[in-house]
Amino acid sequence: MIPKRAIYQPPFVKFLDQRLLPDKIFYVKAKNAAQTAKAIKDMVLRGAPLIGCGAAFGYAIDLRFNKPASWTKLLKQTNKAAAVLKKSRPTALALFYAVDRLHKITLDFIAKNKNKPFNKKIYAKLIKLIENDANKITKEDIDSTVVMSNYGAKLLNKNSVVITHCNAGALATMGMGTSVGVITAAHKKGKIKYAYACETRPYLQGSRLTIWELMKEKVPSALICDNMAAHIIKTSNVNAIIVGADRIAANGDTANKIGTYALAILAKYHKIPFYVAAPVPTIDLKLKTGKEIEIEERGEKEVIFIKKQRIAPKGVKVRHPAFDMTPASLITALITENGIIQPVNQKNILNNINN
Repeated sequence: MIPKRAIYQPPFVKFLDQRLLPDKIFYVKAKNAAQTAKAIKDMVLRGAPLIGCGAAFGYAIDLRFNKPASWTKLLKQTNKAAAVLKKSRPTALALFYAVDRLHKITLDFIAKNKNKPFNKKIYAKLIKLIENDANKITKEDIDSTVVMSNYGAKLLNKNSVVITHCNAGALATMGMGTSVGVITAAHKKGKIKYAYACETRPYLQGSRLTIWELMKEKVPSALICDNMAAHIIKTSNVNAIIVGADRIAANGDTANKIGTYALAILAKYHKIPFYVAAPVPTIDLKLKTGKEIEIEERGEKEVIFIKKQRIAPKGVKVRHPAFDMTPASLITALITENGIIQPVNQKNILNNINN
């Protein structure tokens, strides 16, 4: 069984430290928005849907940690909390969705009650509203992964051989996962012959997390290095590639973990479907195309070191884009909790969102 990824337990929210998996189960405690943001930035928790849920809990716990004395101080405090959380990972839209949703509740509450005396009783009402909605965001994530996974499983034929990249399983959500959720759901229906997990350099989410999840679910599977994918597709009768997403533009262009774009090109060349599984809050209608998606550049140490072991010369120059953008033209279908989007274009995306 996959351990709980986030536990809201005032005066803390506890996050499963995914940097230590699969070797050790350990939880990091956060008591405010700044500590939650640090946990997100440091990859204690990762995966777009989980980041959104974690940020929601971080916003809620910050209200309990900081106890303002006036409406003015409350506004200043929550504006700061929202800003700190949203700066932690710029590419994952679920983070912005969750924080903005909770912050709107706060702003509406202040506007409605600012002429009343500020006291513990009225502040407690706000805390309850925020905590209830943070829990609702989590429930929505859990429910959406189940529905999405079942939709995705319908796209796969019996005896399918699939490849997935990074980790978009239960560890990336509060539920059963997105792309790995599709694979496990299909496996339970007897549709998966074999699954390959790309190791996903430089952070090795595939080798540390995805293959661990597949093994726990007893899915016939193997780990491969990222640069083995083309050979495996060519020689092992791969039927589909399934990945998750961190942000999807209005036209379907998709940002996901670095290496996704290369797999999409391979899928196109080998004439196999390339599926993206992601919840509706991942779709950013404010961005017309993927060119507007901010691609996070992370620190050089994650490339130079593996588990504190240096693998490159001292003084080496490093580029570390954490994500890449896959054009909608290379995506066979998007899988959301509202159904399948195929072909992938703005009209079909809007119809799916409004479904």
